Amino acid sequence: MVKAVVGANWGDEGKGKITDMLAQEADIIVRFQGGANAGHTIVNDYGKFALHTLPSGCFYNHTTSIIGNGVALNIPILFQEIKDIVDCGVPMPKILVSDRAQMVMPYHVLFDRYEEERLGGKSFGSTKSGIAPFYSDKYAKIGFQVSELFDEELLREKVVRICETKNVLLEHLYHKPLLDPQKLLETLHQYREMVEPYVCDVFSYLWNAIRDGKNILLEGQLGTLKDPDHGIYPMVTSSSTLAAYGAIGAGIPPYEIQKVITVCKAYSSAVGAGAFVSEIFGGEADELRKRGGDGGEYGATTGRPRRMGWFDCVASRYGCRLQGATDVAFTVLDVLGYLDEIPVCVGYEIDGEVTAEFPVTSKLEKAKPVYEVLPGWKEDIRGIRNYKDLPENCRKYVEFVESQIGFPITMVSNGPGRKDIIYR
Repeated sequence: MVKAVVGANWGDEGKGKITDMLAQEADIIVRFQGGANAGHTIVNDYGKFALHTLPSGCFYNHTTSIIGNGVALNIPILFQEIKDIVDCGVPMPKILVSDRAQMVMPYHVLFDRYEEERLGGKSFGSTKSGIAPFYSDKYAKIGFQVSELFDEELLREKVVRICETKNVLLEHLYHKPLLDPQKLLETLHQYREMVEPYVCDVFSYLWNAIRDGKNILLEGQLGTLKDPDHGIYPMVTSSSTLAAYGAIGAGIPPYEIQKVITVCKAYSSAVGAGAFVSEIFGGEADELRKRGGDGGEYGATTGRPRRMGWFDCVASRYGCRLQGATDVAFTVLDVLGYLDEIPVCVGYEIDGEVTAEFPVTSKLEKAKPVYEVLPGWKEDIRGIRNYKDLPENCRKYVEFVESQIGFPITMVSNGPGRKDIIYR
C-alpha cells in the first residue's frame, strides 16, 4: 500500500514526526518534492534531529529511503546530513537517489541570495537555499539531471552553455563575479563521486516494490498553502506540495496512493511572508511560540521565529480538501493546555461579508478572522494514550475542529516523541 504524508497548511505541521512514526510499518519512504529549504524535526530514541533532505523514516534498519525525481537535490547537504545522523549513532540508512532527480547547483544558491538582495523590502522571504532558481531552470530545461553526471561529453558542453547564460545576468543585473565553466565541471565531478553508489532507476524499483506488495510512504514538504497553484501565490514554494504530486515526484501511478494522511496543527504557525488571517502578535504570540513544538516554534532550517496564530478552520478545510485527506493527524495539542479559552477561526470577513471558503490571495489579504471561542482544559495531556482519557474540553476541541474541517481526525499527537500519539 502507498500512503502519503502531507501538510494541510503553511508547513511546520509536524509531518516529520508522523512520517517517522508510520515508517515503523513501512518498507520504503520517498521524498517526492522540495529541497533543503524546509526541515522536519524528529525526536526519537537516538535524539532530536532536523532533517532537510533525508526522508523522515531513515532511522529504521528495515526501511529504504528514496530521493525521488521531484526533489531539488543538493548533494553536499544530503551527504552532510547522512554524516550528522551516523555520527549520532544512527545506523547508516539505505539510500537510493533517482537517476532523474535534478541537482541544486552552487549558482542556484547564489542567484537566490542575489535576487532577495535586489528585491529588498519586496523580497519573498526565501530561505536562500536556491529552490526558486533551481525549479526555474528545471522548467526552462537547463537543469542538471543526476543521470547526466555520467555523460562526460554532455557535461563539458553543457557547463559552457549554462555559464554563458548565467554570466549575462551576473554581469548586467546583479553586478556579481562571473561563473567559471572549469570550476563548475570540477564541482560536478565531485558530485558524481559522492552520489554514484546510490543512483537508481527509482521508477522501476518502485514499480516492482508495488507489485511485490511493499508498504511505501510518500513524504511531502511544506503544506497546501505553499503550493504554487493552490496556495497563497506568490508567497509560495516552487514545487507542488500536494499528495497528487506524490505520484509524479516519485514516479508511480496516481491510483496507487490509497491513503493521504494530512497533518494539521492544533494552532497555526508559518515561516516566511504571506497572508495569514488568524495570526496573533505581541505577548500572546510570544507565549504560544515559547511553549510550542519541542523547545519552541522556530524554523528547523532557518531558525527564524515562526509567525503564530489560532487554528484556522477555513484554511485547514481547504488544505485537507486539496490534499484529498483520508485521515487527519492533529499535532501539538498538548501545547494549548495553558489557555483558559481558545479562539478558533471559523470564517473570514471580506468587504463586510463572511465566508467559510478559502479565497484567492488578493481577497485573502483583506480578510479578517471570525472567531468562535472554546473553553480550555488547563491540564498537561502528555503521556495520555487513550482518547477517552483526555479532559472533556480537550476532546470537545478536537471534535469541534473535526466537524468544521469535515475530515476524520484519526491521530492526535500530544508530545514530540514517537510514542506520544493517540489513535482514535
